Amino acid sequence: MKFMIKKLLLAFSAAALVFAAFPVTSAFAADEAPPVAGRISNERLERVWARQLRIYEKLGRAFADVDAHIARFQERIDKAASNGKDVSSLQSALDAYKAALNAAQPMYSGLAEIVDTHAGFDANGKVIDAEQAKSTLEQVRTKLQEIKSTMGGTFKALHEALKAFRDINRPIEPRP
Repeated sequence: MKFMIKKLLLAFSAAALVFAAFPVTSAFAADEAPPVAGRISNERLERVWARQLRIYEKLGRAFADVDAHIARFQERIDKAASNGKDVSSLQSALDAYKAALNAAQPMYSGLAEIVDTHAGFDANGKVIDAEQAKSTLEQVRTKLQEIKSTMGGTFKALHEALKAFRDINRPIEPRP
């Protein structure tokens, strides 16, 4: 038994020496130019610009035909009201959404000017001047935040009101 304990201790000691010879941390090859603190790569600026353009285009579709969009909602609300349904929550949600869209329209126009000039970026979205590009991205971000705060979740509120209206006014018997 004593002989077995000595062999076990010797094996643990040998293993400890082997593992002590290897470094605990990994070593990585250094890049050619280490990143400078506070400096964003041109590729990242281009990705952010592309993402902001997608958001801008999505907003553009929402602002493109506001009057026709609101008119279709109003038409459906009027039809439901003529059928004797309570549409007060839908009407108030639509009115709030319409007011928010009208208030956000000038902000969207200001955003369109920034996107059209696209200072710091070329027509393909590639960075020409990194400092101007950062400034442009910051301006777009600010305008998008203004639009979001102006809208104040009114579209979501309209969607929720429509969903609640459908749940309340669901037909009792399924249609054949």
